Amino acid sequence: MDKVKIGTCWLDGCSGCHMSLLDLDEGIVGVLEKADIVFGPLVDAQEWPEGVDVALIEGAVSSQDDLDLALTARERSKIVVALGDCAVTGNVPSMRNGIPTRKLLERVYVEGATEGRGVPTDGVPALLKQAEPLHSAIKVDVHVPGCPPKPDAILFVVGALLEGRMPDLGSKLRFG
Repeated sequence: MDKVKIGTCWLDGCSGCHMSLLDLDEGIVGVLEKADIVFGPLVDAQEWPEGVDVALIEGAVSSQDDLDLALTARERSKIVVALGDCAVTGNVPSMRNGIPTRKLLERVYVEGATEGRGVPTDGVPALLKQAEPLHSAIKVDVHVPGCPPKPDAILFVVGALLEGRMPDLGSKLRFG
C-alpha cells in the first residue's frame, strides 16, 4: 500500500502552527508510518508536487506569492486543511487591512527607516490589498482553529485523514 503524501506550507504567519506540528513528539512516528511529507519547510522540494493527498496550510493569504502557492497547493492536493487562526480567519496578518498597502509600506520603509529608505521591490513579493483567510482564495476542506492549534488537535485531524475519513472536530477545537 502506498503511503499518503502530505505537504505543508506557511503563508503569512509566524510559523507557530508548524511548531505545533513538530510538537507532535512521538505522535509523528505513527504519522510517518502511514505518510510521507513531500513538501514543507523541512523538506528539500522546491515546488509543490503533484498528487499530494493532504495539504496542511498555515497563514493568511497576504501577498501574490502566498496566493500563487495556495492556488498550486489546491490544484495539486486532494484535501486542503486550513491550519491555525491566520489561515482560518486572517487573524494577525489581517490587522493591516484598514491601512492602504502603499501607505503601510511607506510608513515602515520610508518614514520608519533610519537608513536605506525606500520601499523594497527586488525579491519582495507584492502585497495584496487585503490579507485574507485561506478559504477566500481557495476551497478548504477542513478548518483547524487555534493560535496555534494544539499538537493533539493536529494529530487528531491528521490521524482521521490518514484513516480515510474527514475529522469530526465538534468540541475538540476552539479559537485562540
